[in-house]
Amino acid sequence: MIAKREVWNYPGSVKVWVGKYRHSHNLLHWHYDCELLYVERGSIDVFCQRQLHTLGPGEALYVDCSQVHYMSAREEDTTLIVIVFDYDILRPYLGGVRLAHPRLKGSYPIPEVYTAVRDLLLRGDPVCGVEATAQIMLLMSAIFRGEEVVPRPEEGEQERRFMSLLEHIAEKYEFFTFSDAASFMGMSEGYFSRYFHGATGIVFSRYLNYVRTEHAIGLMEEGGLSMTEIASRSGFGTIRNFNRVFRSVTGYAPRELPQGFRLSDRFVYPSDAPFDPTLHDCELLESARETPPAPAPVP
Repeated sequence: MIAKREVWNYPGSVKVWVGKYRHSHNLLHWHYDCELLYVERGSIDVFCQRQLHTLGPGEALYVDCSQVHYMSAREEDTTLIVIVFDYDILRPYLGGVRLAHPRLKGSYPIPEVYTAVRDLLLRGDPVCGVEATAQIMLLMSAIFRGEEVVPRPEEGEQERRFMSLLEHIAEKYEFFTFSDAASFMGMSEGYFSRYFHGATGIVFSRYLNYVRTEHAIGLMEEGGLSMTEIASRSGFGTIRNFNRVFRSVTGYAPRELPQGFRLSDRFVYPSDAPFDPTLHDCELLESARETPPAPAPVP
């Protein structure tokens, strides 16, 4: 599946979620919520704001509303604290600015706030949401005061056109070319190549090959078509090109693909449909969705 917009379903009416992951990996995606990442153990690569950042123990990164990002743990025992909250919590006060750099330079009590918010949400009483939201606001005010901020840009015509381009590719991948994409964006091919790579972290040809391969896998699951027909309908032209690209994307020849195989590369395709970008090898260690332990019996 090509990554889409992630939709957070908060537990209850409180628009805050906290959790801790081991070996965190997810697809390139975006959401209207804000996300704060803190490495407790190990190290992790995070693509955000057109750059790849490597975080080690005690380092943090802030993903602003609508920023395209993905992450990939470098070691299996990497432990990541994640705090997610609705942008509307900040909008009335910080809606006009954003952080100049997603990677935080200062030191902030993120683990302490994580623990406090987790305990509040697990408590679940009528005022826990007010207290949890207050904890987030205090933490974020400290971050915005301690980091460099810049005016928040409005989404421009170029960004909207880029989103339309990705939708266009998804519909017309069979015949779409690099030249078509550059023309659609109204850019020279050289400028478009740099723009696309900056926005997604990959080159256009790889993205297009991924879209076509994903469609080919769908046709293979449906059955009833020869490999030559699948190659043609997926936009590969020749069976030789199909075999070469398919193996480079999936690691398998078309006839050797395991049943139930799903692509897990990092690409973005905006959509209003709910989507969970977390990959299967990522383990949620704890979260505020858990049921609190039963109280100990009174002696």
